[in-house]
Amino acid sequence: MADKDYDSSDDEEKTIADDIVVTKYNMAAKIANEVLKKVAEACKEGASARETCELGDKTILDETNKIYRKDKEIKKGIGFPTCISINDVIGHFSPLASEGDTTMKDGDLVKIDLGVHVDGFIAIVAHTVVIGASTDKKVTGRKADVLLAAHYATEAAYRLVKPGNSNEDVTEAVTKIAEQFKCKPVEGMLSHQLQQDIIDGEKTIIQNPSEAQKKDHSKVEFELHEVYGVDVYISTGDGKSKERDVRTTVYKKSDQTYALKMKASRTFFSEASNKFGSMPFTLRAFEDEKKARLGIGECVNHELMIPYQVLYEKDGEYVAQFKFTVLLMPTGSLRITNGSFDVNVAESEHSIVDEDLKKLLATNVTKKNLKKKKKKASDKAKKEIAEKAGEDKPAPTAEAAK
Repeated sequence: MADKDYDSSDDEEKTIADDIVVTKYNMAAKIANEVLKKVAEACKEGASARETCELGDKTILDETNKIYRKDKEIKKGIGFPTCISINDVIGHFSPLASEGDTTMKDGDLVKIDLGVHVDGFIAIVAHTVVIGASTDKKVTGRKADVLLAAHYATEAAYRLVKPGNSNEDVTEAVTKIAEQFKCKPVEGMLSHQLQQDIIDGEKTIIQNPSEAQKKDHSKVEFELHEVYGVDVYISTGDGKSKERDVRTTVYKKSDQTYALKMKASRTFFSEASNKFGSMPFTLRAFEDEKKARLGIGECVNHELMIPYQVLYEKDGEYVAQFKFTVLLMPTGSLRITNGSFDVNVAESEHSIVDEDLKKLLATNVTKKNLKKKKKKASDKAKKEIAEKAGEDKPAPTAEAAK
């Protein structure tokens, strides 16, 4: 929806060239980072995957309900429902109350994936933890390999997603780092440009593309004032994802149109559209889960809803995931979502020996500070956004955000 406070044109895309947009991204990111931390702390031996997903979603809603209390027109909430994917599960596992649950065990490699939006500006984040691991009880073997490979691949991607570089630069670096740890990026996984109300923008970064995917995937350059959700998946296996007989629970509305025949489908589609708009959602969010399961079928069959299938690697393999949101600012690439990862928790027999990769990872991302130059505009935006959000203190601008 358009925000007429800072742009009179409903059709013009709102970008981070506007400080108010930056502030909204930062508000979403702050909540996403806090929720990620809370969910990560809940991931312990004996914990339920479903209950942990529910905790993440509830916390997102609780926190976003605290902002923009005076402006009821501003939409905010879940930008991507919480998913908890363990060991060989690649992603999108967010079970329903009526479905089989998974209990976390000591040593499990757990991927947490979630997102928050404020006025359609989405901050997404994913992180991997190993249950029971610490600097005194280190992760070793193939779990350590995949964890470190994913971490360093993410750090490389962060340094490469900047104006003038291309998506192919990121694809190549992620592949090379995975190889250093005898691992592989999960084939065909995409990172997308983020825009207002769009979690899957046209500009993408692909991982480990097949020959067919290489032909279909376009080379693009990153540009100033773009935003990306950079998603890195690394596997100890061959990197090929597979579906199993596990219910898909996460969906998002497409741009397709179709006259639904079933009343249950029409009711479901209307409720999903009103509650979530273009944002991904989980069937768990519907009061009547049975009716939601009944209604989603016809919507998917006629491509009104896009499913996020639960994907798997081979039994016995491990997949690690890290995801961050980055704003391409004049001051440099600004990573606004990120989990806290300590490399000292993992001990691998492998390491990065490639000198070019070492130089890349040693690169400082921070650029010259333009804080003074933008101070007046930033202060004005902070004051305006704080008043609208109902906050006691202004939300941080890009220059102040970490």
